[in-house]
This record gives sequence, structure tokens and C-alpha cells, in this order.
Amino acid sequence: MALHTDLPIYRTGVQLLSLALKVQEQMPRSMKRTLGEKINQHCVAMLDLMALANATQRGQRAAYIEQLMQHLRAATVLLRVGHDARCIAHSLWADSVQLLDSIGRQGGGWLKSTSNKAPAA
Repeated sequence: MALHTDLPIYRTGVQLLSLALKVQEQMPRSMKRTLGEKINQHCVAMLDLMALANATQRGQRAAYIEQLMQHLRAATVLLRVGHDARCIAHSLWADSVQLLDSIGRQGGGWLKSTSNKAPAA
């Protein structure tokens, strides 16, 4: 089993957290503590769930990946709200869309490969 820090999905998640921190820096003060912190919390939760999923067996792994996907959807919504409210620059929004899409595809593939495998004997 590879270290979670070596996983492509984890590296993408770290990039997303870095972007979320930049987003929070650019937000107006009134939004930093509410919207900005929630986005960061979801990104940190995703990284934690990626590490947990990597460290567990198949049955438990699927549950962690599903939780990861829930945090991904929440972060997507919050970033979209921030962009619509003009608190997030277009360039950061575009970068976040690419990273969110990449994590979604990788997480979906990971979940599918976890679900398709036969139980361990």
C-alpha cells in the first residue's frame, strides 16, 4: 500500500486546499470567517478522508470515499456561491473547477474500483 501522500488524488487535494487559502485571503473580511473557513474545513476533511480511505480495507474504504465525495460536493457549492457573490476571482474559480473535477473523477474511480472487488477471503 502506498503512502497517502503519494496518491494523485491527495496531491490534487493539497492543491485545492492551497487554492482555498488563496481564495480566503482575497475575500472581504465579512466572508472570510464564514464562507472562507467553511471551504477550508471541507478541503481539510477531504484530505483526512483520503488518508483514512488509503489506510483501511475495502469495506470501510468505500464509506470513507463516499464521505469524501460529500465534502467535495459541499466545497463545490460553497466555491460557486463565493464566485457568484463576486468574492472569488474568475481565475481562482476556473482553477478550482479543474481541481474539483479531477478529485471527483479520481474519487469516483476509486469508489468504483473498491466496490467492484470481491471481498477478501
